Amino acid sequence: MQCIVNRRAQFSASHRYWLPELSEAENLQKFSLCTRAPGHGHNYVLFVSIAGELDQYGMVQNLSEVKQVIKQEVTSQLDFSYLNDVWPEFQQTLPTTEHIARVIWQRLAPHLPLVKVQLFEHPELWADYLGNGMEAYLSISTHFSAAHRLAHPDLSDKENFEIYGKCARPNGHGHNYHLEVTVKGEIDPRTGMIIDLGVLNQVIEDLVLEPFDHTFLNKDIPYFTEVIPTAENIAVRISSLLQQPIRQLGAELHKVKLIESPNNSCEVYCTQPELASSSTAASEPVLTQV
Repeated sequence: MQCIVNRRAQFSASHRYWLPELSEAENLQKFSLCTRAPGHGHNYVLFVSIAGELDQYGMVQNLSEVKQVIKQEVTSQLDFSYLNDVWPEFQQTLPTTEHIARVIWQRLAPHLPLVKVQLFEHPELWADYLGNGMEAYLSISTHFSAAHRLAHPDLSDKENFEIYGKCARPNGHGHNYHLEVTVKGEIDPRTGMIIDLGVLNQVIEDLVLEPFDHTFLNKDIPYFTEVIPTAENIAVRISSLLQQPIRQLGAELHKVKLIESPNNSCEVYCTQPELASSSTAASEPVLTQV
């Protein structure tokens, strides 16, 4: 039986975004505060996913051995280091989150049956690398607060209560929505980036957070005067707002995940989900519920 096993590790390191061929003003425009010398640090959290058949001992691979490989090949070398200098791969390409994840894969692949490397720079920024050349995924998380009411306009109050329960109460209710946006693209061989992170953050701020935050969605957002603002419909709307602007930045919107509450979240895929059937059309958004 095929099984995927995930192993967590961590390391603390510093890095700096600076290209000597650019002027100070150009570096500041491209990398903002990340240009400050001598650099800045993070507590990185690493998840290594391996796959295989279960052996006679009920394991894909002995996790003690996996732990030692990760320590020997990655964390013992990166922990308390200055990333720009520690590995030759970071001399030509800056040690961005997505590029670090790719290089970690390259270091571990000869020793482990990898299916994914996921690297968190901090809880609101992480990268996934699946072994596909220079292609990587970058995710950012943010939040907004809004109220909504779930009620179909063509149904009676009694019918709406039967479908939506308390969510159909006439004065609505609110949520602190947690939003995750994942983009897919090619790692630039010099900057190490798949997208300008500052610009991406601004796009999300301008198109989603500023219009949606502290609103009553049914009344304040014209789109939801006609569409019931379920978590699923909100996620689909956010994906439609972001797809073209992200494409103009040179990447693709891969996924929008909206967490309405600790018990309720949904995901909208705009490109092929990693674990989806190969028959799933990638051109249409794919909605999954968690």
